[in-house]
Amino acid sequence: MVTISQLMTRDLIKVQAGTSVDKAARMMTECKVGSVFVEQNERLVGIVTEPDIVRKVVGESKQPYFVQVESIMSTPVIGIDERRPITEAADLMQQHGTRHLAVMKCGAIVGVLSVRDLLQPVSVDEF
Repeated sequence: MVTISQLMTRDLIKVQAGTSVDKAARMMTECKVGSVFVEQNERLVGIVTEPDIVRKVVGESKQPYFVQVESIMSTPVIGIDERRPITEAADLMQQHGTRHLAVMKCGAIVGVLSVRDLLQPVSVDEF
């Protein structure tokens, strides 16, 4: 059984609440990721994804310099335990209409799993 921990990205890219969408988008580009977590008072309170920026900012002709990430973020963050099978992650993504899941370990977010990660070829023998 292939688990989420085998495919997830462990580096969490975070921005503070109050960060402009423009800055968040530049971070996504620099880090080559499709999402950033939004942090407020040392808690992860939401996630901003590329589709959020396209639909809620660009698609509505808003200026990304003046829009703050918390106004377009998805909240609460949908999470799944790192030991769960990837099929469960795919089901959860479909159920919630999301492309990203926070990966949890002992109640803390330790990574992120994207729909793109689910497309990675995996050999069970590698793990």
